[in-house]
Amino acid sequence: MQRSSNRPEEAVPYIIVVGSEKGGTGKSTTAIHIAVALMKLGFRVGTIDLDARQGTLSAFVRNRASYAEQSGRRLELSKHRAIERSKASERAAAEADEAGRLQDAFDDLADCHFIVVDTPGSDSYLCRLGHNRADTLITPLNDSFLDIGVLAQINRERREVEAPSVYSQLVWEQNNQRVVAGRPPIDWVILRNRLAHIEARNMREISALLDLLAKRIGFRTAPGISERVVFREHFMKGLTALDLPEQVAGQGPSQARGPAESSSHAAARREIQDLLAAIGLFASEPA
Repeated sequence: MQRSSNRPEEAVPYIIVVGSEKGGTGKSTTAIHIAVALMKLGFRVGTIDLDARQGTLSAFVRNRASYAEQSGRRLELSKHRAIERSKASERAAAEADEAGRLQDAFDDLADCHFIVVDTPGSDSYLCRLGHNRADTLITPLNDSFLDIGVLAQINRERREVEAPSVYSQLVWEQNNQRVVAGRPPIDWVILRNRLAHIEARNMREISALLDLLAKRIGFRTAPGISERVVFREHFMKGLTALDLPEQVAGQGPSQARGPAESSSHAAARREIQDLLAAIGLFASEPA
């Protein structure tokens, strides 16, 4: 497994956190596909849903387990834990409760090679705890000036960076805590989900801004996923584009998919494989 050079290979599990303070960028979709892709490479994967109120990752895991049981298909299943916000009335008690339950989840998943964590799209103590545990932090971002606001305050008229965003400061704080504690810094990866309708000039300006921010804030960029129906259409069965080759091969002529849809599935699989390669998680063999 290609991992950060400052992390011992024998240290497991490796924690991948998917985080952002903006909705609609594909956080849960990214977490789901990374987890499934790693499982298909033979790794033991744990998943933690810190966005239990919305519960997209948890729903996917339930759907996948249910479909596997009903259909008889052998599907890779993660060890999953969902962490609810504490109901304690006092802040100190609530934070202690959340920290304890999150630590219990990590302890329970200690035999996994990887743990993939989906975080809520808002600043909270539980969200910060999740970011603090990130060996790799993945932030999906649509290629638009509006979405770059999750990283920095942008003067849209002058196309200039005015200040870091609240979210960037959150990541800095958690990264500094890791470094002070003698832990490796967070490897922060911005996934650029390209939008088909964006103008070429805007795309160039966005690329220039991201290059500038990468140096100032301390992240690297990687290609994300396109807005494809294929990433959502099989959610209720707990399937992903990575599960489809086996499904298509087993169908009879009357169930065969058309060339266009098959092509879309193949392109979706390539995007996920390229994503893992770009963020340094494309593996050889599990330990």
